[in-house]
Amino acid sequence: MIDPRILHFAEAVRQKGGRALIVGGWVRDHLFDHDPKDMDVEVFGLPQEEVESILKTIGPYEEVGKSYGVYILKGLQADIALPRKDTNLGPGHRAFKIDVDPNLPYAEASKRRDFTINSMGYDPLTQEVLDPHGGQADFKSKVLKATDPTQFADDPLRGLRAAQFAARFDLRADENLLALCAKLDLSELAAERIFEEFRKLLLKSKRPSVGLTFLRDSNQLRFFPELEALIDVPQTPIYHPEGDVWIHTLMVIDEAAKLRVGDDDKDLFLMVAALCHDFGKPLVTKVTPEKITSYGHEEAGVEPTQQFLTNLKAPKDLIHKVTGLVANHLAPFLLVGQKAKDSAYRRLARKLDHHHITMLDLAQVARADHLGRTTPEALRGETPDLDIFMEKVKSLDLETQAEPDVVTGKFLLTKGYTPGPQMGDILHRCRELQDETGLKNPEELYDLALRE
Repeated sequence: MIDPRILHFAEAVRQKGGRALIVGGWVRDHLFDHDPKDMDVEVFGLPQEEVESILKTIGPYEEVGKSYGVYILKGLQADIALPRKDTNLGPGHRAFKIDVDPNLPYAEASKRRDFTINSMGYDPLTQEVLDPHGGQADFKSKVLKATDPTQFADDPLRGLRAAQFAARFDLRADENLLALCAKLDLSELAAERIFEEFRKLLLKSKRPSVGLTFLRDSNQLRFFPELEALIDVPQTPIYHPEGDVWIHTLMVIDEAAKLRVGDDDKDLFLMVAALCHDFGKPLVTKVTPEKITSYGHEEAGVEPTQQFLTNLKAPKDLIHKVTGLVANHLAPFLLVGQKAKDSAYRRLARKLDHHHITMLDLAQVARADHLGRTTPEALRGETPDLDIFMEKVKSLDLETQAEPDVVTGKFLLTKGYTPGPQMGDILHRCRELQDETGLKNPEELYDLALRE
C-alpha cells in the first residue's frame, strides 16, 4: 500500500513534466511479496528547485543534504532524492564526489545500486517496472549479481551486504560477485557499519548459514579471525557426525533462527550467542589416537567472544549477555547428567542473573546447540535432557529470574548492622546458604549464617 502523499507527490511531478519513481529495496520487496517498508523515491526530469516547491505542497520536509539532493518527508518512511552519480575519492566510503543530474537516464542512475535485485524502479502512477539490469530475472533465478562491477568496490560494505542478502532471500552469488567481494578491504569500514550488517544477517534470515558460507566463499572471513578459526577444528564423531566446528556452528545458527520470537533485542543476543558459543574450541581442542576433546571450551570461549564483539563495537550489554551464555552453554546438560541437586540450579540461575540473562535464555541456546548436529536424536528433533532441565527449572520457579534474596540489607538493619563490609559479608553468606538449602525464612537463614 503506497501512502496517498507519495501518489500526490508523483502526480504533481508528472504535471510539471517530470517522473517520480520508487527505487531500491522497496521495489524488490513489493514485487516478490516481502513486506516492503522504507521507501526511496527518485525524481527525474525536474530541477532541484522545482522538486522543493512540490515538496512544500505535500507537507513538512527536511533537507538531509541540499548539495546532493536528498529530502525526508516528515511523518513518512520515505526519502525523496534526485538522480546522481557518485565518484569514490578515497578508501572506506568516506569521501565521494556527488553529481546531481535530474536528466540522468534511469538505466544510468541505477548503476550506483549495489545489486541487480536492488536496481529496479517502479512508477507508482502507472505500475510500470523499470528493470534495465535484469533484477527480476535474477531474483527468480535465485542468483545475486553486482549491478555494475566497475562501481561495486566503491563501498566495501557491499561484501557484507551481499552475505546478508544471500541469506535473507536464499540467493546464490555468481562467480563474478564472489571475485569482486574477495578483493574488498573491510578494514576500511567503521565497525558500527559492519555490526549492523551482522545484525540484519542474524535477525532477518531464515538460514543465516547461507550468509556465513558466502563470507567464507568470498574470502571475507579473514577479517573475522574468531570465525575463521572454527574451520577444520575436529570434533568427536559420536557427538558431532556433521563434521568440524564450522559446520556445527552453521547448523546451530540456523536452529537458533527457528527460535526467534520477533523481539529484536532478545533475538539478537540469542543469535549472537549461537554464533559465538564454540569460539573456545580452537583454543582447547586436543586430538589423540583415542579421542578428540575440547575440555573447558565454554570458559575459553569468553575472551574470543569479547574480542569479536568489541571489535564490532557491539553494545556492552549485548557483550555481557552473550559471554554469560557462551560460558554456560553446556550447563543444562551437565546438571542433568550429574543428577545435580536443587542448589546447583539455584546457583546457576544466580550466575546468569549477573549477566542479565535467564535460565530460559540459556535453554534456547542449549536447544540450538543440541539440534545443530546430525546425531539421530537431533535429526528427530528430540531434546530429552533439556526437557528434564526445564522441568526442574519450572519446579523451582527459576525460568525468568534467580530467587530473590531472603535476607536483605533492610532485614540486617533491624538486627543492628550498619552498611559496610560486615553487612556485605553476612548478606553474601546468607545468599549462599539460601541457594544451598532452599530456606525461605530470613530468621532461619540468618541464624544458620551466624552458626557457620
